[in-house]
Parts: sequence; structure tokens; C-alpha cells
Amino acid sequence: MSKKNQYTIEIPIRCSPSILYEFLSTPAGLQEWFADEVNQRDQSFFFSWKGVEDEAELLEMAENEFVRFRWDYYDDDEYFEFRITQSDVTNETILQVTDFADKTDIKDQQQLWNRQVNDLKHRIGS
Repeated sequence: MSKKNQYTIEIPIRCSPSILYEFLSTPAGLQEWFADEVNQRDQSFFFSWKGVEDEAELLEMAENEFVRFRWDYYDDDEYFEFRITQSDVTNETILQVTDFADKTDIKDQQQLWNRQVNDLKHRIGS
């Protein structure tokens, strides 16, 4: 099996880190923009799109800083992460999305994340 490549996209979001964190770390927040339905049992999050469910384990989180998940079909060293930073220059809130994909799929995956995050920005009013 080929090793997947890590990639990161950065998108400015006009809102406070604490509001953004709610949209990234809670089932209700994630359901607003990421999936049709999101449920949580302990460290497992269940995301469904049009009736198809995927499970991700919550690996790590730090309030208003980042949330890291691993899809149940990912290798142990793969994950997807939402990290919140602030620009030193503009003081703007920046969302960094890190994920893994085959080299040939990275561009498509980045476009998918950009569409998802645009939906998030719309929900937040950014």
C-alpha cells in the first residue's frame, strides 16, 4: 500500500477562535457544515452523509487551539486536524486543515476541504 502524503490548507475565518472551536469540536457544530448528521459516543464521532456513515476517533484536542481525528480506515500515523491560529500581522483567525491523501488525490481533496470550509464560513457569517 502506498504511503499517503500529508497536506495542509489555510483559510482566514472572520470570527473568534472560541466560536470557531465550537464548530470544529462538537457534534452540533460539525453538523452545521461538515456532515448531514454527527453523533458522538465517548471518543468516537459518527459522521453521515446521505445515509452513509463514517467513524472517526477523537485523538486529541486543546480548547480554542486544535481538534485531531482519525478515520477508522486511516493508518495509525494518519489523521485529519483542524488547527486555529492567529496571524501576527493582521490578528486574523486562521483555520488550518491538515489531512492525508494519495499524491494523485491531494488537489481534489484540497478542493473538497475548501468547499466544506466555505460552507463553514457561510454558517458562521464570515
